[in-house]
Amino acid sequence: MATPLRLCGPGEPPAVVYIYARSIRTVSLSLTPAAVLVVVAVVTVAGAVNGVAGFGFAVVGTMVLASVLDPATAVVFMIVPILAVNVSLVSELSVGEFRQCGRRFAPFITAAAVGTVVGMAVLDLLPEAPLRILLGIVSLAFVASSQRLVALPSPGAAGVGRVAGTGAGMALVGGVSGVLFGATNVGVQLVAYVRSYDLGHGLFVGVVALVFVGINGLRVGAAAALGLYPDPRLVVGSALAIVPALAGVAVGKRLRRAVTERVRRGSVLALLTVIGVRLLAGGIGAL
Repeated sequence: MATPLRLCGPGEPPAVVYIYARSIRTVSLSLTPAAVLVVVAVVTVAGAVNGVAGFGFAVVGTMVLASVLDPATAVVFMIVPILAVNVSLVSELSVGEFRQCGRRFAPFITAAAVGTVVGMAVLDLLPEAPLRILLGIVSLAFVASSQRLVALPSPGAAGVGRVAGTGAGMALVGGVSGVLFGATNVGVQLVAYVRSYDLGHGLFVGVVALVFVGINGLRVGAAAALGLYPDPRLVVGSALAIVPALAGVAVGKRLRRAVTERVRRGSVLALLTVIGVRLLAGGIGAL
């Protein structure tokens, strides 16, 4: 049986995506000149956010575009630009760093990629509201720990943190995080895990991008295999959106060098707070 795309219903966060095995939903792209300008602006701003923070392109872009386009179309439209943005950020890693990080995080990346496919396949079995609440809690817990209000174990610490830093621990965390990402299109849990290694910001951005390149590469192939590109205009538009997305990333990279660590950190935590609150509110039916 084919596996089509179902997106959120009324009151659900647009960035939360659901895929289940029932009937194929056709997505298409029909844009007025004004809508084109809005799409370009949204993709550019989302790229700038990703350039500064190292993540956020998928969530920001999808959530805003879903208010302009049909939500299913917005999700499919964003898949190719998401991959392109993360490929551009991986280029920040030197060859040595790329190899070192690839080896170091291989269990995490591999398990996350497999988990993403599993999440897409078994999503219909997962309870929706509790899942959104859990992701909201993960996002806000990450913000709290970064503010030093809550002390969470890091992979280098004793106990749970040290176990999470082993190959088996990485695979477990990556697999669970990948399932959640495949089921919800929210990757805060992946970002939080990489962030816990206390890497330099440039290296953190590159490693996060490396993780998402592997995952989203699979998503592009899965979307094609599942027949989610029936309209040639959608394919062309998604490919063309790479240009403003990368332009936004370039602007974000410049801003990253220009702004202080405090401003950059505050902006990232504010974004995560908004995402976390929105997920929690959606989970309890407040949105």
